[in-house]
Amino acid sequence: MGHGHDHSHDHPHSHTHGTSDAHDHGDMAEVVDLSIPDAELSPGQVSRRQVFRRAGLLGAGLTAAGVLGSQGTAAAATAGKERPRSGAEPLDGYRWLAGDHHIHTQYSSDGIYKVIDHVRHANANGLDWMVITDHGGATHARIGVEKVNPDIVAARQAVQDTLVFQGLEWNIPAAEHGTVFVAPGRREVATLKEFENGFDGSVKGASANTPQNEALAIAGLNFLAESVRKRRVDDALFLANHPSRKGLDSPHEIRGWRDAQPGIAVGMEGAPGHQAAGIPKPHGPGGGRGFYDSNPGADSFPAYPAESYKTFGGFDWMTSTVGGLWDSLLAEGKSWWISANSDSHTVYADTSARGPGSDFDANGKYNDPVYGGGAMNLAAGDFWPGFYSRTHVGSRDFSYTSVMEGIRNGRVWVDHGGLISSLIVRARQSGRRGVTLGDTLHVRKGAKVEVSIEITLANLPNWAQYVPTLARVDVIQGDVTGPASDKDVFTTPSTKVVKSYEVGRNTGTVKFVYQVGAVDRPVYVRLRGTDGNRTAPGLLGAAVDPNGPAIDVFGDADPWKDLWFYSNPIWIVPRG
Repeated sequence: MGHGHDHSHDHPHSHTHGTSDAHDHGDMAEVVDLSIPDAELSPGQVSRRQVFRRAGLLGAGLTAAGVLGSQGTAAAATAGKERPRSGAEPLDGYRWLAGDHHIHTQYSSDGIYKVIDHVRHANANGLDWMVITDHGGATHARIGVEKVNPDIVAARQAVQDTLVFQGLEWNIPAAEHGTVFVAPGRREVATLKEFENGFDGSVKGASANTPQNEALAIAGLNFLAESVRKRRVDDALFLANHPSRKGLDSPHEIRGWRDAQPGIAVGMEGAPGHQAAGIPKPHGPGGGRGFYDSNPGADSFPAYPAESYKTFGGFDWMTSTVGGLWDSLLAEGKSWWISANSDSHTVYADTSARGPGSDFDANGKYNDPVYGGGAMNLAAGDFWPGFYSRTHVGSRDFSYTSVMEGIRNGRVWVDHGGLISSLIVRARQSGRRGVTLGDTLHVRKGAKVEVSIEITLANLPNWAQYVPTLARVDVIQGDVTGPASDKDVFTTPSTKVVKSYEVGRNTGTVKFVYQVGAVDRPVYVRLRGTDGNRTAPGLLGAAVDPNGPAIDVFGDADPWKDLWFYSNPIWIVPRG
């Protein structure tokens, strides 16, 4: 099969929300004091703490004085405004932890905010994990990768219910950008610094589309794998960022990364950040959603169509095209996962300003920002981490290595705008437990298989202050045809939308069961859902995708009016 894992994986996500009746019960100071473990609280106090946790209130700085002073109304008033914290309770065997692997700070040449600014916002927006990924380059490689580390370490101590990874945004030789990050540890800085100085396309002058530079990218991935093997770091991952934005990531490069180091090179942004960039002027930047506004250049892959330089419902063309590049990889049986994140540099409508008197080249950072007092920056295209884009990872526990293991194994689904609260998917034979996202179900040839889908709907307002409505869920299925003879192929003929379920409500839980039927050949199944506001036939025709995401209109793409979720696949393989 090629994706090299056959574990029986399960699923979680609990988004049961409520308001606090703390004013009627015991000592709330103990409930909100996180230095007191759950085991030392009464059952009633544990229950109330869980309510606050699921609403994201504890991480947002809830205090006993605030709760007691308002007689419980603070929690009630805020619960509908805070994004719920994912993974507070296991669902189907995992804690589904929401996160963001692409975030920039004052240590990026085009950044502004402190590390703790992003961490506090991410935490308040319900994120359980995040990766600081300042741009690779000469200054960052020389001093920035070291200077940012104390800020990250301090943020880990200050906000302990959000995991904060250190990474960087790699200028991939011969290609675009990518997130590289490692598990925290004694050698995290040294490993990242050596990697950046040795393999960054900007640092090494290796941006051009040449075989030598493509080989340097592979060498960088080999370095990361060797660093894990030699236990310099406990783990390392790479995901390609905004892969279609400039047409630089050719199909054979993507296949090359993944095939060289499938345990390190694990996926790509299914949806880029910068999701506010398409908000129309004068209320927004009036650009391309995701800042997808490029045209083919000298190093672009020439066979990519013009449409590939735009987003579709906020998602990259590689992901949004049913039967397209992502599906061509999945049809080979390759484990290649999608994510969604903020790529947050400068936040839409924020009033902060970059610290005055800065000398980035000399100091490796900009001075601390000046908060407030200025005009709202309506030309910025970003949201705070967790505000709009979320990557949900099925994690065995709340730890750095478990999050990385969940990403590596494809236990991931993504959403925009809080479209849904939780997703549980299992491929199974009737009456059996089966497997979840990213895994492979092996059955005897001819066995009947079904895919069960359980979705907890939005229930609460998102950050645009409305409750999204899930209109439709699509099941996408394709045949697994084995390795492609042409490494630059970016379509696969058998993948299509095989079933759609109408939903049209925004409270409670909905369940569907898709009957795959008798399995006589290897297939994979993945899911997609939408609010139904903007749909169009897919690029490969209505017979393949009758109601896919519409291409985003340059300068007129309100992200809150076009919401989607996507899951990673499950493979189903008959024996014999």
